[in-house]
Amino acid sequence: MRANLKLAVTIYALSALAIAPIFMPKSAAAVAPTGMTGHYIGAGISAGVTNGGQDGDAATLGGNIQGRYQISNAPISLRGAVLFSDETSAIMPMISYDLPINNNSNLYLGTGYSFVESDGKPTPLGNKDAVVLTAGIETNLTKKIVFYTDAKLGINAYQDSPASALSFQMGAGYRF
Repeated sequence: MRANLKLAVTIYALSALAIAPIFMPKSAAAVAPTGMTGHYIGAGISAGVTNGGQDGDAATLGGNIQGRYQISNAPISLRGAVLFSDETSAIMPMISYDLPINNNSNLYLGTGYSFVESDGKPTPLGNKDAVVLTAGIETNLTKKIVFYTDAKLGINAYQDSPASALSFQMGAGYRF
């Protein structure tokens, strides 16, 4: 299982690095990027790629609803996410540090807490309440449409198991 987790993290990191040049400024002499600004709410898919080693802990495919509220004049955002399966959902308030990639895109790193509505029931991010770390990329596709993708790591996120949960999300949002 640990080998699968390392492989999944490696694939995600390499994918993010592979697409990052698309969002980079064309000239090194360009003015420092401002990043993506504003707030959004969106929806998409979530894929849990780990399990806790117990019955009912299998990796779960589901959906997500995510949002961002940018703090004015600071590289910090308040974020919220709901990862859901056909059985229950995990609600996550988070805070992130946003790093501009270009004038339309950010790399973000954050932390928060996952509250599972029905402990023991699977979500894409485990089956119990846990501390969550997140890393992702968000970009404006148009003036009002945002694309986001991220990875979330739930630390000790399974009942009766010391295992951590890893999930990948992607979706589109409406910017306001």
